[in-house]
Amino acid sequence: MDLFTRHEETLDKAVAAIRGRHFWTPYPESPSPRLYGEDAAPRGQAAFEAYLGRDFPLDQPSDGGRVATERSPYGIALEVGYPHADADTLVAAAGAALPSWRDAGVRARAGVCLEILDRLNKRSFEMAHAVQHTSGQAFVMAFQAGGPQAQDRGLEAVAYGYDLISAYASEARWEKPQRKGAPVAMDKRFHAVPRGVALVVGCNTFPTWNAYPGLFASLVTGNPVILKPHPRAVLPAAITVAVARDVLAEAGLDPNTVLLAAERPDERLAATLATRPEVRVVDFTGSTEFGEWLEANAAQAFVSTEKAGVNAVVVDSTDAYRGMLGNLAFSLSLYSGQMCTTPQNLFVPRGGIDTDEGPKSAEQVADDLAESIRGLLGEPARAAGVLGAIANDGVLARIEAAGGLGEAVLESAEVAHPDFPGAVLRTPVVVRLDADRREVYGREHFGPVSFVVTVDDTAHALRLLGETVTERGALTAAVYSTDESVLDEAERTALEAGVNLSANLTGQVFVNQSAAFSDYHGTGANPAATASLTDPSFVAGRFHFVQSRRPA
Repeated sequence: MDLFTRHEETLDKAVAAIRGRHFWTPYPESPSPRLYGEDAAPRGQAAFEAYLGRDFPLDQPSDGGRVATERSPYGIALEVGYPHADADTLVAAAGAALPSWRDAGVRARAGVCLEILDRLNKRSFEMAHAVQHTSGQAFVMAFQAGGPQAQDRGLEAVAYGYDLISAYASEARWEKPQRKGAPVAMDKRFHAVPRGVALVVGCNTFPTWNAYPGLFASLVTGNPVILKPHPRAVLPAAITVAVARDVLAEAGLDPNTVLLAAERPDERLAATLATRPEVRVVDFTGSTEFGEWLEANAAQAFVSTEKAGVNAVVVDSTDAYRGMLGNLAFSLSLYSGQMCTTPQNLFVPRGGIDTDEGPKSAEQVADDLAESIRGLLGEPARAAGVLGAIANDGVLARIEAAGGLGEAVLESAEVAHPDFPGAVLRTPVVVRLDADRREVYGREHFGPVSFVVTVDDTAHALRLLGETVTERGALTAAVYSTDESVLDEAERTALEAGVNLSANLTGQVFVNQSAAFSDYHGTGANPAATASLTDPSFVAGRFHFVQSRRPA
């Protein structure tokens, strides 16, 4: 209760934000010493460097073995060892922790969750280095997306869970009037009962941002959590678990309410855990193949998945041509396109578009976009800050293959990182295709690969947007037009396809970014995801209301 009181004002503001959908955050996203303290940056770097080449200090159930599977996309040696435990050990420990965590009540659970988030926020520089050197994100992006913005998403999930449970009475005197005599009276109690052990399967590219919604949604609703990180991005998860276990222990609760599941190569621990009968909640971010496998095989669990998609942009017309090009260039280049929200297909009418600079042919739009990307990434230091490093060999293979899929308007180039000579940096590749090449642009090419697709007209573009999203899924869609009827039709198309839409972005808001408490990330209404981060349905499936009653 002391933790709840300490953070109650923050929680109240978070609940108000999810209801009002306005801007709000308690966690500043700028890595400024004015906000985090003069010593925060060097202290965070020192904490990160202290992990390298050593066993991570995490006291939890294990078989005594250690796991070291990470490599930095920036070329530095990590060699951090983590405790290993098999599925039986992890499930048993989490199951034993469930009763005390459930019985603590939603106020106590919310207080613990907010204390965990507060401590993680204070360690955002440490987390930034951990995210940078496991995901390949550039440092500032790693600080923001791996720290405060991920914490926002965690707090958002806590707010939904707390609001869903606390909005309803936990006990009531029920009286039904009778025609004769005293009313029938019953005393009733209503319990929010967790489903059971929860599993969060993390991803390589956003090891905290994508994990925190499921982690904190399950915790606040009473489910102990096993966090199974991607083998190449264990350190951010380990820091998170260590902080959570410290808070739980200090609160007099079982620290095994949160556990790390570091796996050996080819162990397939996620598949083993996800199909255990005790595991009743599964959150996953990653490939379509494994996401669909979980949906089909983890039948005993409430499963939330975020998978691959084919994000699209319809270019009809614009009154800010240079702004449109600059916005798209940044969206295609950010983190080398290694985001589930990065645009892939840009549909441009064959007859060209109207702009504030006069008519532009489809070919000119593609060429000008390529030139805008070159201008954005022309200076190596700035390019490194935008691109980050390539996370895995699969992305490199797709970059190499993309040029052979059509006419390369912009070929990918290597960029030397000014601080990390071992980093692998590549600029985007842009390929021009005709609309009849649907076998190419109709599937996802994860990474900095995009297609300018020539279509008959805007109606054709909108139809293709709707069809590709319905068939393959998407997390984002965008449209550029000066015609209100086109914007209205684009919104109808997006609603029918179940994808979030952005219109006429030309400034510092980008289609592949979403703001916690206001933007829904994904919808659950198309094949790219079964859930939205975060909405009520994402949280409500993690618990049931169970009542007891007796005559008053």
